[in-house]
Amino acid sequence: MRELTKAEEEIMQILWDVERAVVWDIIERMPEPYPAYNTVSTFIRILEQKGFVNHDVQGKTHTYFPIVSKEQYRQYEANKLIHNYFDNSLAELVSFFVKDKNVSLADAEEIMKLIQPKQ
Repeated sequence: MRELTKAEEEIMQILWDVERAVVWDIIERMPEPYPAYNTVSTFIRILEQKGFVNHDVQGKTHTYFPIVSKEQYRQYEANKLIHNYFDNSLAELVSFFVKDKNVSLADAEEIMKLIQPKQ
């Protein structure tokens, strides 16, 4: 899997939310000032080349849809973060967030429930 640019990720977030869209649908969901139609169309073609998006053709209309799920990309990004910044250590990652975010007792208990095996 390849990394997405900020603009590509913005388009993917929209496609993950709506599941299927034409270029105008994507543009309408973007913040103003809206990008040009050709700009968004170019980014979608790049996303197709990267293997994130595919399309159906109905007449002259192309309807785009994601072929990489949000969960798959989240997993890729999380693994990259742990590898690049925390020496492949999940404990280091958790330690960082505990120190940085002042984790509350309630949050810590919730994390422990996720870690402990179900009985």
